Amino acid sequence: MAESSGNPPAERIGYITRVQSFSACHRLHSLRLSDEENKEVYGKCNNPYGHGHNYKVEVTVRGKIDPVTGMVMNLTDLKRSIEEVIMIPLDHKNLDKDVPYFADVVSTTENLAVYIWDNMAKALPASLLYEIRIHETDKNIVVYRGE
Repeated sequence: MAESSGNPPAERIGYITRVQSFSACHRLHSLRLSDEENKEVYGKCNNPYGHGHNYKVEVTVRGKIDPVTGMVMNLTDLKRSIEEVIMIPLDHKNLDKDVPYFADVVSTTENLAVYIWDNMAKALPASLLYEIRIHETDKNIVVYRGE
């Protein structure tokens, strides 16, 4: 569509989503609840031996499409950040025992999304991170946007 007023075209905003899968185990257990309350709240997910998931994480960034590069951000940089923030610390790990953040935070998928958000926000250029979406199972999905 041609600009008829002679004004430059409006800045274009784009969204990029990168999907990454990882496997990890955890036990849903709150230190603030008794053993009986934990069993009642978390059911079979409170199994003392834990259980595992094949998580699928979608990391979405939002920003201006650079008129020179045509990119919101370089996908190579996004892939590198995902490797450092998600794959290295989380893949094939016991979230409760191998990730210090979860020593006193219940390793729900909601809290996992917050953990990933906080660390991706540090790894990416300011204000680019838009959304973390985690598929815990085919039927359970958590979305977090830093709110």
